[in-house]
Amino acid sequence: MATAIFKETASIKQAVSIINDIDAGKFPRLLSRILQKLHLKAEQSFSEEEEEKLQVAFSLEKQSLKLVLETISFILEQLETTAWQLNLQMAQSTQAKMKSPQAVLELGVSTEDTKTWHLAVATKEIFNNLEKIFVEFNHQELLEFYNKLETIQAQLDSLT
Repeated sequence: MATAIFKETASIKQAVSIINDIDAGKFPRLLSRILQKLHLKAEQSFSEEEEEKLQVAFSLEKQSLKLVLETISFILEQLETTAWQLNLQMAQSTQAKMKSPQAVLELGVSTEDTKTWHLAVATKEIFNNLEKIFVEFNHQELLEFYNKLETIQAQLDSLT
């Protein structure tokens, strides 16, 4: 069972299309820089001069670059909390002995409404106003997901 984490909008579709065309060798450095500055809400990830250099490096127009930077930041800012549970079906009417594990991953995702609310309250209260996304995996799907996360982690580690 897969659930979309982000609402599919024209601007996100356009940004993803642009991101998919970016040189894979250059993209990790861009992502790393955005991650480094993400927690500094009042500060831009790149200065105007740096953005001009990025436009040239990625062969993008100013608006396209802005869209990519804003979309990446938006996506990275959404994963607020996670939780998990394991369900194990041991039998059913046609099979007395079976093991069918299902892992359920819960992602607490901020919405724009909760972002505004977030600024006005203490951090510990935020978790009550998150949209919860549930993703269910069988053993093989969970293994594939884990391997993808390991790959992502290795790429992020190589950037630092």
